Amino acid sequence: MSYLSKTDSDDRDRTTWLPAAIALGSNIGESQKTLSAAIEVIDSATHTTVVARSPFYKTAAVGPPQPDYINACITIKTALSPQQLLRHLLAIEKQFGRVRKERWGPRSLDLDLLLYDSHIIDIPGLTIPHPRLHERRFVLVPLTDIAPKWQHPIFQTTIEACLAKLSKQALDQATEKIGPAPPTSYESSYESSYESQTV
Repeated sequence: MSYLSKTDSDDRDRTTWLPAAIALGSNIGESQKTLSAAIEVIDSATHTTVVARSPFYKTAAVGPPQPDYINACITIKTALSPQQLLRHLLAIEKQFGRVRKERWGPRSLDLDLLLYDSHIIDIPGLTIPHPRLHERRFVLVPLTDIAPKWQHPIFQTTIEACLAKLSKQALDQATEKIGPAPPTSYESSYESSYESQTV
């Protein structure tokens, strides 16, 4: 199901598909089921296709006392512009009951757009790469599972190198793998998405 209006368009060629990376998190309800369902919604949209999906990880919450988070990352191919993709993700969050009340509060579903090809974007409401991508172990660990060689376009270093650097600085940001990536029909690597940017 797509959450885009028929009139929601831009100047980009609709046949051009570019890779993007998304982080998912939840600490309300049956979080693993929520993340799996959200991934299926993303994959079923007309202009997005999931390429790879990380295992789930459990991470202690930051902020007020609350349940641990379940985190994961996916890579996708998309024909949407960055702005359209962000709006699409926000609409999916809302569908799953996300209410934005407090910055560090519990969340039924959190979807963060981390990377969009090698683009660098800084406009009101949208910053790519995600400004805290390189600081978050709970994002870098699952992203390294599926896209270790993807280069951070600002630092010009790979995701796995970002994780290695962070691991030396923030050993307390523990993440615990709680299961392998569920069986899927998705492509096996980020590199395959780069080889098929146009269809």
